Amino acid sequence: MQETVILVDEADNAVGSCEKLAAHLDGGQLHRAFSVFVFDAAGRLLLQQRAREKYHFGELWTNTCCSHPRPGETTLAAAQRRLTEELGFTVPLTEKGSFLYRAHDPISGLTEHELDHVFVGHFESAPTPNPAEVMDWRWQAIPEIEAELTAHPERFTPWFPLALNQFKNYSSG
Repeated sequence: MQETVILVDEADNAVGSCEKLAAHLDGGQLHRAFSVFVFDAAGRLLLQQRAREKYHFGELWTNTCCSHPRPGETTLAAAQRRLTEELGFTVPLTEKGSFLYRAHDPISGLTEHELDHVFVGHFESAPTPNPAEVMDWRWQAIPEIEAELTAHPERFTPWFPLALNQFKNYSSG
């Protein structure tokens, strides 16, 4: 199935749509995206390692899940859909803000240019990841993640440290 993303301006107004892969070519077109951060009661973040077969940034560690809403789909509904598709569970999610970024993947040649909406939720069990989406997962405390990001930034997606820095204080909210 061909995926379509919502093209936006910097104020997050929809200005059109585009096939997902095409939106990531030639420096990337600005499009709407989301990142989900799920915490447990101890404040640990659920990280996933992206499947090797992902179209870009495969095998890198990142936040709980991330993707793009489809035209006609709310960003919240898309976040909950992808949480279920990638990790096999759903929880109530709260939007905590958004940020704009651009990141190039030298391996695939694709560029992310996204207005990324960040959602936070809480979960107290083990996920059941879809192996086509998720290679591995772990719960990890924020200070440990920050230390690993400093020592080995190449292990993580480029958007993850940006989002983590802005939204890490929402583990209790």
